[in-house]
Amino acid sequence: MEQIFMPEPGIAGRYISTSHDESGNLLGIRYHDTEKFNFAYDIVDRLAAEYPTKTAMLHISKTGQERRITFADMKAFSDRTANYLSYLGIRKGDRVMLVLKRHYQFWFVILALHKLGAIAVPASYLLTKKDFEYRFKAGRIRAIVATADGEVTDEIDKAAKYNEAIKAKVIVGGTRNGWDSYNRSIRFFASAFERPSNAAGGDDPMLMYFTSGTTSYPKMATHSFKYPLGHYITAMYWHGVDPDGLHFTISDTGWGKAVWGKLYGQWLCEAPIFTYDYTDFYAKEVLGMIQKYRITTFCAPPTVYRFLVHVDLSHYDLSSLKNVTTAGEALNPEIFRRFHAATGLSIMEGYGQTETTLVAGSLKGTTPRPGSMGLPNPQYDVQVLRPDGTVCDTDEIGEICIRTSESIPCGLFLGYYQDAEKTQAVWHDGFYHTGDTAHVDKDGYLWYVGRVDDVIKSAGYRVGPFEIENEIMRLPYVLECAATSIPDVLRGQAIKASIVLAAGTEATDALKKEIMKYLRNTLASYKRPKIIEFVTELPKTASGKVRRAEIKEKDWDKKKDEK
Repeated sequence: MEQIFMPEPGIAGRYISTSHDESGNLLGIRYHDTEKFNFAYDIVDRLAAEYPTKTAMLHISKTGQERRITFADMKAFSDRTANYLSYLGIRKGDRVMLVLKRHYQFWFVILALHKLGAIAVPASYLLTKKDFEYRFKAGRIRAIVATADGEVTDEIDKAAKYNEAIKAKVIVGGTRNGWDSYNRSIRFFASAFERPSNAAGGDDPMLMYFTSGTTSYPKMATHSFKYPLGHYITAMYWHGVDPDGLHFTISDTGWGKAVWGKLYGQWLCEAPIFTYDYTDFYAKEVLGMIQKYRITTFCAPPTVYRFLVHVDLSHYDLSSLKNVTTAGEALNPEIFRRFHAATGLSIMEGYGQTETTLVAGSLKGTTPRPGSMGLPNPQYDVQVLRPDGTVCDTDEIGEICIRTSESIPCGLFLGYYQDAEKTQAVWHDGFYHTGDTAHVDKDGYLWYVGRVDDVIKSAGYRVGPFEIENEIMRLPYVLECAATSIPDVLRGQAIKASIVLAAGTEATDALKKEIMKYLRNTLASYKRPKIIEFVTELPKTASGKVRRAEIKEKDWDKKKDEK
């Protein structure tokens, strides 16, 4: 039966059409008029013209100051910022690093860069001198806009001391020798910026993100101006945002989750966003924000939900929430069940990468299955492949891949900047290879297993860490855990579980024995950890993903040293 595509409602309908089944479930998506598409001009400025007083963002500073920023404000201040950055010498194609935490100025600056055709390179405020040195060189960075908070500018100055390629440094929220002050200078520039005839758009590079770097130096994934359109499904069909509601995504602006949940898709759906500019995460503070500001849709990484379920949620009025989502790493089914029991809300899981938009998820109209990544997003042709490139059978573990032989999906990256070899390593034979493994059940749901390098080969079996972690997470006193391989004379590899206990639980040998006894009744013998280690925290990337590779590397290096 031929699919009938109809324009999406509102401003997005000019660029996006979708088809649905009789129940309203999404079947397919098409994009049009994208050759010169530029999100800043074609979405934000148009919203400012049509709905000037509509809230674009409610921003709460770390001191509790509220700022309600309209779409007219977004246009005026992004125009003003474009004039300012142009005055500083930033031009089309220049790569500009943004280290701005959750400051509202991030939105003004990134939109201004889109208008100038410069390439935005968001980065974490947790980076050090060595990190910045690598990124400045790899990204050929020409300018930096950074927060005055903490030691960020100290680290940048140390890294940039002998880097002559950097032609401008802008500090936000303060002053510093050798830096131009955004807050002081911006008021001198006009709040109107005319779209140039040669404005960047379409397939031009717009955004670069350094990947999480869970196993090696981070690569630089480059996205085009079409990338924001790929996030329409993220916001409309996964987050389920409401144009009259308020969407809250937990994320620092230094990593990709920010533009997943705090910019592109939400404004394509004309939905306001909520931003809380905190430095340290406190579960009770976040719950208080949801209650006070009547948040309607919420997205956070699994780490956040693991903390939330250890709070008595009955003390908070969360009745405004209509949909909650998670991504960043796989969600343990036990956390799903505990959150649902406390709130009645099902956490709708999603899966994607820095190189993509939402690849799979529990989309609107589908029934989530605890522990599953959901169904493939119709904008991608997702296949689970064996190493020889053939398609896996039902329930067979393979690598998640996206077919590109017929067409390049909107939302997939252009490649790794200045690195054809690494691009070719993941994009070949008509597929983009994600490096993540999963299996597909008979109904088409994807079930995460782990990174290709995370899979443990023990006694001839291939064991995914996530299955082991799921069982351990069922224990009420476990906050987080990670399963990794360790050297073993007989098996080649054995399994180790690194466990973070919830507050108030004492790490004892008796507790280790209790956990071992529990796992003997729940896991097959080849899946059981040989060693349990209690730790105070797990190593993580800036985006919150557990770095199993770091744990594994230390254990294997330790074994080498003992020889």
